[in-house]
Amino acid sequence: MKPSLFDLTNKVAIITGSARGIGKAIAQGLASVGAKVVIADMKAAASEKTAQMIQASGGEAIAIPTDVRNRRDCEHLIEQTIAHHHRLDIMVCNAGVDIIKSATFLEESEWDNIINVNLKGYFHCAQLAARQMIAQGTGGSIIMNSSIGGVVGISGSAAYTASKGGVNLLVRSLASEWADHQIRVNAFAPGYIDNIMEGTEEFRRSPAEDQQHLNAVIPMKRRGKPEELIGPVVFLASEAAAYVTGAVLMVDGGYSAI
Repeated sequence: MKPSLFDLTNKVAIITGSARGIGKAIAQGLASVGAKVVIADMKAAASEKTAQMIQASGGEAIAIPTDVRNRRDCEHLIEQTIAHHHRLDIMVCNAGVDIIKSATFLEESEWDNIINVNLKGYFHCAQLAARQMIAQGTGGSIIMNSSIGGVVGISGSAAYTASKGGVNLLVRSLASEWADHQIRVNAFAPGYIDNIMEGTEEFRRSPAEDQQHLNAVIPMKRRGKPEELIGPVVFLASEAAAYVTGAVLMVDGGYSAI
């Protein structure tokens, strides 16, 4: 195997929702293998801090505040990326929200917000990225953050699971449509990760309760770490996955295997 198979030197990568958590880990991971990363997040100050952290580690990063629910924000994200780097090679659609609430009492506004971030926002970014990649004639990789919630039902997360199921089929549809342009579209699907998603902070179990639950549902009997998602994303972004498109890669400690 060539040492350069996973090398992303000089590739330009946008990661949405990357000021903290999973997105931040992915941005750091892509930068560590040579990518020039764009931190795209609603939280401007935190985005800049993450970009500076990557720069301090020897990587190349800029921050562009972005609300993926807003089409114009997504257009601005692509425009500013091209103005700075003159190309786009990798788009990681990662921004996500959830709310733990019975479907019986879920408000329309809550449903709309989750779908607008987790599904509509992904389409905005994927479509605009693909248009740029097609114009460049260079192909590219579009990677979406799905979830175990895209393949199994999770009580109290009706809108979230609907959005992630939509992501999985969006990946397959776009992969089929854009293959002629050498644009690969894939997803990684995390299981239980040691990461608190926006909107779920107050519902975290106690450590003892959490471990008991994990022992019952995950063969590896632990939560994953955000940095354990770096490898799957680097793989999907790199030449190592040159013939991989339309795939949903489960990264769940065996949860979906049982």
